[in-house]
Amino acid sequence: MRTESSGVQIATLIVDDEKPARDELAFLLKSFPEINVVGQAKNGLEAFALIKEHTPDVVFLDVEMPGLDGFGVIKKLIDKKVRLPHIVFATAYDHYAVQAFEVNAVDYVLKPFDKGRIARSVARVRKILEAQASPADRIEALLEQLRVRRPEPEKLLLRTQQRLFLLDADDLVYATIEDGLITLATRELEGTSNYRTLEELQSRLDPNIFWRVHRSYLININHIKEVVPWFKSSFQLRMGDKKASEIPVSRAQTRRLRELLRL
Repeated sequence: MRTESSGVQIATLIVDDEKPARDELAFLLKSFPEINVVGQAKNGLEAFALIKEHTPDVVFLDVEMPGLDGFGVIKKLIDKKVRLPHIVFATAYDHYAVQAFEVNAVDYVLKPFDKGRIARSVARVRKILEAQASPADRIEALLEQLRVRRPEPEKLLLRTQQRLFLLDADDLVYATIEDGLITLATRELEGTSNYRTLEELQSRLDPNIFWRVHRSYLININHIKEVVPWFKSSFQLRMGDKKASEIPVSRAQTRRLRELLRL
């Protein structure tokens, strides 16, 4: 944190592969006189180079980027023994990692950006800087937490026609919720679950395999059979259950689908 004639200045770097997101964040940060945006990077490699060059106090870092993503940038900084800035993660995905950010006192902002949330983030960063707290321990703890897989249930319970079946998690093709009732589908079976919410079910599954493609659907990426182009550049996923169910991909998750399948 630098002290200038105009007051305390927080050297800030913006990293996002989408120019509109960078522009929006830069515009919002102009509202805070203590923030001095020293640069913008459009990918992880540029971010690494600019962090080395400018040694910013804080980096607003996109999580999801092609090639070297946000976590990859942090790991590269640690591996190369570059001074770590404080990190504010920017993400469109409000899932388990966000909880890890909070636990480890590393802030995050969700897209689309909200001025009030940015204000709280700036205040939090300033407080940490004034306390002269090092980001290294928190970031190391975050990365360690993200390396630990969520525990998978030994079995999932599926109820159909007054019978109870026990499923391996890998056999689940997708889960959906309607009117508060969760339905599970495998290749051959379909029935209801004893879980109350998709969030609760998702918390017990491997986040590398199970993906919340829509607020009403959780899918197993290993059971996607076909990607079906849909209305206005959107997609549906044809799954490997006996009905060949077609599941919509929300607008917010379309980008991740393109990256996952290199569309």
